[in-house]
Order: sequence, then structure tokens, then C-alpha cells
Amino acid sequence: MNNYFNRICLATIVSLMVFSQLHAQSTYKITESKDIDMRLSGTSTLHNWAMNAQTFTGEAQFGFREGNGGELASLKSLSFNLNVTDLKSGEKGLDKNAYKALKTDQYKDILYKLGSATVMPVKDGKYLIKTKGKLSIAGVTKDVVMDVYAVINKDGSITCTGSDKLLMTDYQVKPPKFMLGAMKTGDAITLDYTLIYKKEQI
Repeated sequence: MNNYFNRICLATIVSLMVFSQLHAQSTYKITESKDIDMRLSGTSTLHNWAMNAQTFTGEAQFGFREGNGGELASLKSLSFNLNVTDLKSGEKGLDKNAYKALKTDQYKDILYKLGSATVMPVKDGKYLIKTKGKLSIAGVTKDVVMDVYAVINKDGSITCTGSDKLLMTDYQVKPPKFMLGAMKTGDAITLDYTLIYKKEQI
């Protein structure tokens, strides 16, 4: 009986050790860098347009497979928070109308929160992460499915890039008009991002 009990205890301990190795997690936060970028772009009756921001916040919790070169194994959480007025096009009129359309007087931020993720190695420290999450724009929250590409950098930080195509009207945003209606923006927009997450120092 004692031998049986000892074997059960040993198996339990080994299982817990393996589980902890497969799911060693660390919290990362977005760092300020000239390399981070969030871009909204679209079309209009006159020309294409784009607005960029390089100031936003967010954090993520990555899990690593220990003993295997720090291989990325999971993504437990990820978020980012962008103040809409940090988006700039270089054209004051376009910015003003975009902020109005995005209802910044009521809803100042674009928010994203991860729901679930599946991590798949690609090669050379690169990973494809299939994600499901919730994106909030102008006070409206929608489920979104995105492919996120992650790279583990030499300094241990993790760069995440991705792109998502959206319709403004899905978020109850009326495509803005300019020059007394002579210029009208299209409903479809693209959200592109490059985020760099750095391990939080304890």
C-alpha cells in the first residue's frame, strides 16, 4: 500500500512540474519605441488616407516552454488601449472630422482585449497566433478574429504585428465627409499595428 501511495505522489509531483514548465508565464507591457505603430487607413472619393499613432498602452501574458530555448507556448492575455486623438494624419481638417465621427467627446479610446489564442511556431523564433477577442470603437464592442505574428527579439522583448479590416458602420460610425461633402470616405478601413511588449521588471 505504501509503495502504491508513493507512486501516486511521485506521479502527481512530476505532472505538476511538467505543467509548470509548459506554462511558465511572464507579464509584458508595451514599451515606448519609435518602432511601435498603430495605423488606421482607408479610401475616399479624392485620395487614400491614413492616421498613425505611436503612443498607446497595453500588456500581455506570454507562456513559455522551459528547457527548450524559451519557446513561446501560449498567450493567456493581451490588451491595448489607444487614445483616438493620438491618431494623426498630418491634415488638421481630416483629423478633426475623424475625431468627430469616432465620437471622441464620449469615447476617447480604442480598446482591445484578447479572449483566446492558439500559438503555432513558424520558424526562427517567429510564431503565428490565432486570436479571438473584443475590439471597442466609439463605444461599440465587436468580436474580432485576427492573426497575430509574434517575434521574440534578442533582448527578450516580443514584437506583435497584425492587420484587421473593419467597417465603420459596424461600430455605428458614420463615414466622415469633407469639403462640404465633396470628399467622402469609404466605409471600409484597415487597422494595422506593430506592438512591442517588454517583460515587466519585478
